[in-house]
Amino acid sequence: MKIEADSNDVTEHPHDDKPRPYVCTVCEKRFTTRGQLNVHKKRHTGENLYSCAQCEKSYSSQGSFRKHMNIHRGKYKCTECGKCCESRLHLAVHRRSHSGEKPFECTVCSKRFTRADHLLRHSRIHSGEKPYKCDMCDKAFSESGTLNTHMRVHTGDKPYKCSLCSKAFNQSGHLAIHMRVHSGDKPYKCLLCNKCFSFLSDLQKHNDRIHINSRPYHCPHCRKMFATNAELKHHVRIHTGTKPYSCRHCSDCFTWPVQLKTHLLKSHNEGTWFTCDICHKQFITRGSMNQHSRRRHGHV
Repeated sequence: MKIEADSNDVTEHPHDDKPRPYVCTVCEKRFTTRGQLNVHKKRHTGENLYSCAQCEKSYSSQGSFRKHMNIHRGKYKCTECGKCCESRLHLAVHRRSHSGEKPFECTVCSKRFTRADHLLRHSRIHSGEKPYKCDMCDKAFSESGTLNTHMRVHTGDKPYKCSLCSKAFNQSGHLAIHMRVHSGDKPYKCLLCNKCFSFLSDLQKHNDRIHINSRPYHCPHCRKMFATNAELKHHVRIHTGTKPYSCRHCSDCFTWPVQLKTHLLKSHNEGTWFTCDICHKQFITRGSMNQHSRRRHGHV
């Protein structure tokens, strides 16, 4: 916490011109009183004192908690869709989703927005302003949410955990991508042969190998060529004998990740087997099970 009691700096505010000498050292937001700053700090520390018994959400201030409870009480309810909001202001903003009203217009490109804060974030595209600075490195961001996500690089925090395996991620988007491993979802389709892939990188590799046949990466130990640098690095281990994948339970090390997964399953009973629905044969990876289904049972 940083206090600038003698500062003449006044933060621009749409409703008043009160001096705001109390500055948050994380996001540089300013406040008129120390109490307001102390409440705000809990957003960064994760300290939550007020918990909702109905939905298990928790809040750092009593005011935020009271607003949240308005949702459960249905105090501010949309007459068109039945959604309950936490305040009269939030309800007014929500109603614009039905009316299509966008009262906030960008003076540079004329794009319109339903909320003033959305316009403010958009305006930084034109100005290049990045007011949210990381206090652990030199990076700066245009949005506070992006800064909060970035801070997990330094803290190692991974709040998004897979419910089907032990993996955890620092971004919700990364967890959503990972879930395709379990669901088998393949949203990326090759336009030339209609083959589908779970990950964009796999589609790009497919295009390079099958349709472009580009292999710019040469092995320095033999004459083999590869479409990607990652494939070359994996291949070089054959020559160097490098084994970067180590078991967390014992001293065994492996050249390939599938070898480590096989070891964990067989030696330490850790992980998930993939079982064929027809013959009940088990496989280390979903890909090998799908390949078995196609070859043995004619499943696509």
